[in-house]
Parts: sequence; C-alpha cells; structure tokens
Amino acid sequence: MTLSIRREKRKARHYLEDLGNNVVLDMVLIPAGSFLMGSPEDESERYDDESPQHSVTVSSFFMGKYPITQAQWRIVAGFEQANRLLDPDPSGFKGDDRPVENVSWHDAVEFCERLSRFIEGRLAQQTKRKYRLPSESEWEYACRAGTTTPFYFGKTITPDLANYDWDKSYGETQITKQKDFKGTTPVGQFRLANGFGLYDMHGNVWEWCQDHWHGNYEGAPNTSGGAKPCDGSAWVAPDADENADRVLRGGSWICYPWLCRSATRLNNVAGLRDNYISFGFRVVCSAPRTL
Repeated sequence: MTLSIRREKRKARHYLEDLGNNVVLDMVLIPAGSFLMGSPEDESERYDDESPQHSVTVSSFFMGKYPITQAQWRIVAGFEQANRLLDPDPSGFKGDDRPVENVSWHDAVEFCERLSRFIEGRLAQQTKRKYRLPSESEWEYACRAGTTTPFYFGKTITPDLANYDWDKSYGETQITKQKDFKGTTPVGQFRLANGFGLYDMHGNVWEWCQDHWHGNYEGAPNTSGGAKPCDGSAWVAPDADENADRVLRGGSWICYPWLCRSATRLNNVAGLRDNYISFGFRVVCSAPRTL
C-alpha cells in the first residue's frame, strides 16, 4: 500500500500569552461546530468504550497549539500557589521544548488555576481569561478538526507523522523503520498540524481531560440525569472521590498506534503521576477574545 499525505497551508486564528522570560503560550481558536464523538463499529482496533457514536455540538474555544512544555510548566510552577505545591521539574525526559510529563490530573488543574490568576492580575480591567483542562468532547472535536478517519492525517499513522511505538503497524501500512530513541520529542517536531492548527494530538504524551471516567457513552446525547452531555461540557460525577479516575486522550511515545487514534480513551486515578507512559496536558480557554 502506498501512503499519500496531502499537506495544505492554512491560517489559524490565535493569540500569544506572554508568561515571561521569553516564554509564550500559543492559543489557537477552535471554531464552534458539531461532530460524531466516538468510533464507528468498523474502525480497526477500536474499543467498546468508544461507543455508541453520538452527536456533540461544541461552542468555540481556544486550545494550546502544543501540549504544555517544560519551560511553560517551570514558569507557572513559580507563580503563587492556589491549592497545592508543584514540582518545577517533574519530567523524566528533559528538555525545555519537550512536553511536561509525570504530572497528575490535580497538578494540571493547579497549573490552570495559577495561570488564570496570573493573567487576571496582569490584565486588570481587561477581559478575564480562565484557563482549564479541555472536556473530553472538546479534546476529540479539536483533534479531529472535521475528519472522520482514525487519525487527523488519515487512515493510518507512520514514524514520519507522530511519536509512538513504531514496532507495531496499523491498518494495511506495514512499518519496518526501527525507533532509535526513547521518550518524548520536542513539541511540533513532526510539523504536521491538523485542520485547526494543532500539533501532537497523536502520540508523544497522554493528555488529561476534565471528565471523570465512564465505561462508555451509553445515555448520550442527554444533558440531564447525569448522562453524557451533548454540548461539549465535561461529564463529571459530583459525588465522586477526589482521586476518582479521570480521562486521558491521545496516546504517547510508548503506545501502540491504535492507542493514538482520535477516539481512543484511557483512564487513571487523578492523583497518579507517570513519566514512563507519560501523562501531560494542554490547556483551553473559553473566554471570548477580540483578535
């Protein structure tokens, strides 16, 4: 099978958040829209927790162009504490432009709170911007960027497109290239953004989402009675333990290719840190902004 990748030049609307010390956070506009969340039953190597497919309508928001890097993390970890301490250098695979990893869901939420307070204090009377983790549906909508294939770049994945376990193949494309490195790669290294202008949505690091873990999408779409929301908001259980399982998306450098699909879901306890499998995150901002 011959793999053909079509590259197009597009312009994404975005803004830069200055964190200081020549470090910025690039936030890309994700336009409002609707999509089918989950995977079709004929998608190769799919899991039952990706069912049933259901329509979700998402309001516009801004999302980090890349996962949060170690340089960004280090600066925000130095901001005033909100609720918990943060290790300024938690990552196992070092590099300022590599994604931060070995952070828990609680750590990621603390990062968002510190960043929000910093921006609020700096903007004074200007429009306030609240940073947070994406909901699971926001994450998948942003990842797909209008596509319905297993990956935003098509039906398969190759070593030239993402950082994952190259020893395994997906679909009809057989990979023979051997990986000569271990760990994460600098964000944006593969230089292939999706239709919204986001990078590294497949592989590199798993990304925490707001949502509590649910074993499937039964009950969707429904916004009442605790069922899966269909408006892009997070599916949370108000009475859950603080360390109840949360959702991660996207796969990582050590994952098989099918674990990096747009629809793949993972769950882990909110307090867990793991620098080998690599848990990281990216942030979103739903506050309106005039560009």
